[in-house]
Amino acid sequence: MSDAYLTHLTAERRLASNSVESYERDLRQLAGRAAGRGMGLDVLTRQDLEGFVQELMSEGRSPRSVARAVACYRGFYRFLVMDGRLAASPADDLRPPRAWKRLPRYLSVEEVDRLLSQPDVTTPQGLRDRALIELLYATGMRVSEMVGLRQADLNLEASYLTCSGKGDKQRIVPIGDEAARWVRGYLREGRAALLKKRTSTRLFVNARGGGRGLSRVGFWKILKGYARKAGLPASVSPHLLRHSFATHLLERGADLRAIQMMLGHADLSTTQIYTHVLEQRLRTVYDRFHPRA
Repeated sequence: MSDAYLTHLTAERRLASNSVESYERDLRQLAGRAAGRGMGLDVLTRQDLEGFVQELMSEGRSPRSVARAVACYRGFYRFLVMDGRLAASPADDLRPPRAWKRLPRYLSVEEVDRLLSQPDVTTPQGLRDRALIELLYATGMRVSEMVGLRQADLNLEASYLTCSGKGDKQRIVPIGDEAARWVRGYLREGRAALLKKRTSTRLFVNARGGGRGLSRVGFWKILKGYARKAGLPASVSPHLLRHSFATHLLERGADLRAIQMMLGHADLSTTQIYTHVLEQRLRTVYDRFHPRA
């Protein structure tokens, strides 16, 4: 079956020998994966092929290599349909996953704890900053979503907030007890002192300027300062905490679709990058500790 396709590539499509060899390798690997499940190439479904593509990504194959394998599968099954060997192709609209240049970095739980311990919570500004970082790590919100929060968006009694994301799409995000405790403390003892009798709809207000909400740039500077004090890399950013939130949830068994909803991703394929982070970490741990690795 695959031999006929390779002959077609060579004789009719006149592909270069290197390209044919690459396609042959991809088909051989596909056949091996199928055989491992007791299946032949002619009975694989779209779901089976998607699973194999995800395996290629988790093994660390480059986006270009995975894209070539997907093109090979699509061409192979299209040939089988044209040749009358299959009624329909299971790979018609198969696409490679979104390609990332690199896996997202994230902080360890210990590093997050170190970062959280930096603000001086005996001051109104320190209370605000601790509540900010706690809430960001507890919800995985984007920095623009965080600084745009209004006090009315919070429901601390029910432990959730309403967040306005990209395209003004609203979503509900749960808040953990620890983050809720620090937000309450900020509302009770910090926010009014920062406002100095002014009013503001924003939850997090600027220490200078009273009623003005905290800006994205302002939060970046705050976070960078605490990261330096904690001895963390200069690359620490609000988005790094978002990655840490998602990775730590996944490590503890959270459902990927639930994480997708909390992050506000329109497509599950965007959230799936965190499975590759986890797989890479498991591989590192295995290689380090297994006696026969």
